[in-house]
Amino acid sequence: MRNLIILFSLVFSLSLFAQVEKFGKEITLSEKTKISDILADPEAFVGKTVLVEGEVLDVCQHAGCWIELKSDGDGKIKIKVKDGDIVFPVSAKGGKAVAEGTVYKIELTQEEAIKYYEHIAEESGKEFDPSTVTGPVTIYQIKGIGAEIELTQQEKSTE
Repeated sequence: MRNLIILFSLVFSLSLFAQVEKFGKEITLSEKTKISDILADPEAFVGKTVLVEGEVLDVCQHAGCWIELKSDGDGKIKIKVKDGDIVFPVSAKGGKAVAEGTVYKIELTQEEAIKYYEHIAEESGKEFDPSTVTGPVTIYQIKGIGAEIELTQQEKSTE
């Protein structure tokens, strides 16, 4: 009986620290698409609305306008929203997220790609070597419409 009380207390106390925060519109899809499936054949998903899940690897430091989710395999995918429509908190980094949105493609010339990657590097405070971009680049992202991110109380209070 004592072990049961301890277990109940532990589960109850953990539930106080984890909270799911909702962003944007309500999620309507129930079937999840693996990020690895999208990355393996992105063209097959362009224009399709998907529900993806993963650990939040990074968050836009300036406007909260995107999050990057870790794939269930190798890689990651960016969930991008219009600035101000949804503001993802920096504290979401490390949390578990589900996000719904439409897969889209961005085709950049070499010059546009250099500017894009310079911007991303500047946002994240990292160095960027323009010589690493050797030609046109195609980027696949998800235009986010809604997300749910599991935050802890400690993370939430730092916003």
